[in-house]
Amino acid sequence: MRRSIASFTVFVILLSFMLFGVTTYSAEPIKIGFNLEITGPVAGYGQMGWEGAQLMRELMPMEVLGRPVEFVLVDNKSDRVEASNATSRLIEREKVVAIIGPMISGSTLAAGDICEKKEVPIISPSATNPLVTQGKSYVFRACYIDPFQAEIAAKYSYEDLGARTAAVLFDISNDYCVALGQYFKSAFESMGGEVVVHTPCNAGDQDFSAQLTAIKTANPDVIYLPNYYEEVGLILRQAKDLGLTQPILSADGVDVPEIWDLAGPAIEGLMNTAHWHEDAGMTDIGKKYIEAYKAKYAGKEVNSFGALAADCVIMVLDAIERAGSTDPKAIRDALAATKDLEVVTGFVSMDNGDAVKAAVIREARDGEWKFKAVVNP
Repeated sequence: MRRSIASFTVFVILLSFMLFGVTTYSAEPIKIGFNLEITGPVAGYGQMGWEGAQLMRELMPMEVLGRPVEFVLVDNKSDRVEASNATSRLIEREKVVAIIGPMISGSTLAAGDICEKKEVPIISPSATNPLVTQGKSYVFRACYIDPFQAEIAAKYSYEDLGARTAAVLFDISNDYCVALGQYFKSAFESMGGEVVVHTPCNAGDQDFSAQLTAIKTANPDVIYLPNYYEEVGLILRQAKDLGLTQPILSADGVDVPEIWDLAGPAIEGLMNTAHWHEDAGMTDIGKKYIEAYKAKYAGKEVNSFGALAADCVIMVLDAIERAGSTDPKAIRDALAATKDLEVVTGFVSMDNGDAVKAAVIREARDGEWKFKAVVNP
């Protein structure tokens, strides 16, 4: 009896080879880590990023080098310390070969330091602070950097809006906001404009009446709000209540659905620099992504943060394929050599860890973001 069972087992194994060309054991998965803001003050960014990444599982094969790809998600809770802890967990416990995220600059700076020491590549979909990649070999981003988007905002204000004076209200507790505010001020003044008010606030503030009263007194031609969406939404409401009617510009930090409820009707006319808009021209994968997103997330607006996370998935899988290896060092080298790769938001090349790509200017009108212009680097 034992002999007949053994013979049957051998027969089953041989049959699996004949039918499938593989053993009955699956190949070990290649793990890609996701260090995202799923909860916390900027959870909207991480949730949209995760949606975009998950959507790519339906749009492209989740297999590379003959092995399945597994996504491992850890919530960094929108906190720098938690972002560091998440990075260590992904590398040491989960044994990931690369990490996607965090979404914001402060957390990416913290995570990037660990990845640099552990020699594991990390790519942020949307961390725009120049310091994120500065002096780093293993840290990458799929977006433009703050000096570029701030300069675009300043140039648009000065040339297209005809502004000669400006006010900047920035969150002093966030590196992203401070840097954007300073870059805008420098660029605007270099063109001959004058920043008549350059005033701080803090994340979590509910009352901006002092800053907005100072801005109203100075009566600038344009107002720049380089902040995250929670503060911008409240500022817009209070600015309208005070009777401020100047054009208002912001940055990529307002690209979340929550901004519409936070700002209410006061959002009408807000302009911002964004990473992408579906009317700005699309790649083939971009068209597929938009169609799939609208079908899967009916009622939600296609957004830049999800698209950028999808870009990161494409870039990491492409790097692993070109490297022909799951060794993090080899993947890092392949990422650094990325050139004219077709992704959801366009075509991307890497330059010292930074993505070389265009910026988009949009305007909030009638409940949606309207495309205004594309600005190339």
